[in-house]
Order: sequence, then C-alpha cells, then structure tokens
Amino acid sequence: MKKISREYEIGDGVIDGLINKLAKKSGSAGTEGLLREILTTAVKLGLESGDKGDLKLVNSTLKELRYSFKIFSPYRAVKKAIIFGSARSKKTSAEYKAAEEFARKLTAKGYMIVTGGGPGVMEAGNKGAKIGTEFALNIRLPFEQKPNPYIDEKDKIINFKYFFTRKLIFIKETDATALFPGGFGTHDEGFEMLTLIQTGKSKPRPIVLIESEGSTYWTAWKHFINNHLVKNGFIKKEDFNLFRIVKTVDEAIKYIENFYRVYHSIRYVSGLTVLRLNRKISGKTLKLINQKFKNILTKGEIKISPPTSEEIQKEEYLNLPRLVMNFNQHDYGRLYEMIQVINKD
Repeated sequence: MKKISREYEIGDGVIDGLINKLAKKSGSAGTEGLLREILTTAVKLGLESGDKGDLKLVNSTLKELRYSFKIFSPYRAVKKAIIFGSARSKKTSAEYKAAEEFARKLTAKGYMIVTGGGPGVMEAGNKGAKIGTEFALNIRLPFEQKPNPYIDEKDKIINFKYFFTRKLIFIKETDATALFPGGFGTHDEGFEMLTLIQTGKSKPRPIVLIESEGSTYWTAWKHFINNHLVKNGFIKKEDFNLFRIVKTVDEAIKYIENFYRVYHSIRYVSGLTVLRLNRKISGKTLKLINQKFKNILTKGEIKISPPTSEEIQKEEYLNLPRLVMNFNQHDYGRLYEMIQVINKD
C-alpha cells in the first residue's frame, strides 16, 4: 500500500487554516509552500519551547538572514569576492597593502568586494574597493571589531550578532575567496570554506591564499596540512586542488578570472551533476576529461547536454551549454582539477 505523505503542519485545524491564509497573502506562487512551512515552524517553536533563550536565538537569526538577503538581492548577478585576514594588521604591513591592491584591481574588473567590516585586512579591502562596490559584514564584539571608516555606502553594512549567520552570508553571497595572513578567525573561515567545498555543501569557487614575497605564512601552513593531514590519511592529496597559494595580487586575480573562463556554475538535478559553461568546449577536451576523470563517475560518461527539464522550468541560464555526468559527489578535489582542464580549452 502506498504511503500517503502528510503535510508539515500543526495538527490544529484553526491554526493551520490561519497559517495557510497568511502564506497566501504573503507569498508568491513559487514560494507559498515554503513560507507556509516557515510559519508552521515558528508556531511550533511557540507551542513546544518555553525557553526564552531558544526563541531569542531563532528570532535574531531569522532577522539577520532576512535583512542580509534584502541587501544582497539586487546584486546577485554581480560576482563578488570575500576577503579574509587579520583585524590586527597594521596599515604598513604587507598583507594590508596587498589586500588594498587586490580590492582595487578586482573591482576595476567588475567584481564586488565583501569584507568582515572591521579594521586591518578588512579595512584594507574596503579602502581599496571602487566606491559603491563593497559590502561589510560586521560582527558585534566587545572589543576590536567596529566598522571601519572606508565603507562608502552605509546601507551595505550588515551587523551580525552571531558568527554562524555571518559566515553563512560570507559563503552564500560570494563567488571567490581571498585569504590573507591572520589569526584564529581567518583560519576558522578558511577551513570552513574548504570543508564546505570538500563535502559538496558549497559550490566550487576559486580560493586564493595570498602571501607576500619573502613570507612563508601559507607555505608553512600547507606543509602542516601535507605532513599531518595528507600523510595520516585525513584528507586526500587531491584536496590541494581546492586552493591556490600565490605570491602576488596579480597572480591571485588571474587565478580567479581563469576559474570562470569557461566554467560558469554547477547544478544537481535528479542524481545528475550539471556543469554549466560560458561557451562550448571542443571535442578534444570532452574526450580528454572522459579519459582522465572516469574514476570520479559512478557510471556512464561526461556528455554535452541541453538544459534539463528542471532548469527549463526555473529558467536557469537556458542560453548556456552544459556537461552532465554521474559525479560521485565525493572527489571534489578531482572535480576542481577537471574544471581547470575545461578552462584551458
């Protein structure tokens, strides 16, 4: 006998009816169902939790996310890079100067910049960015972290109570990551970025670790990763493909631009992995990636494909060519390697 799926609801006809009415009044045709579930969750929290602290956490989180989506929504079509680095870096430090140069040169190429909004490397990023092209996601702390004076448009400053919502927006609303030398926070943000990509929880993106000439900051970090994580089998050596250590700002920008040279974006549809491309690749490159990356497929081969029915329904980049494959959704270091091959076409 076929199991009948039940809607996510309160179970009280009067309350569920009120939720349905409110969802219809507030949602659009495509969002009504999701809005109904959000409202249902809010009511369930009220009915099930007597802990005011729990409700305050959910309330603050939802408010921060809503406001962040509102601020970023008009700029979703513009690529953005997030800059991570120390809040304690001096204006005379190599990393401050490099972050300022990086922001200046990348915004000149049409990108926008996102920083943590504080002093040090974050300040340098906002200072270097072209006017009107930067965001600041500030965290409220009892020390150290106050919005820097180089944020030109105050409506692009978002103040967060929680690190986890701030980090979510860092990742969700950007397309590239630049890491400069920093402390615990920089490493936390860098490792989380790598973890999310390594596990498929975040889409592929260029991650550059920038150290100045004469510095071994990230090189020494990579030695630690190799000697203790790779050699002990905690990660694969192919995971080194997830990031690139560079010595100059120009090299960092070149890597970011090349990452999106042919590759455009990724989509998962009914078990298939869809790679959307800025242009068609040659038959030679298609043959090469099928030979070289067969071992990251669960079956079949990598094929050229028109948009899937789900993409057509949602009108997602219908003008772009595509590759489809049965990717094992595990070997993301190798997937990055394949993207690099495609970008050389």
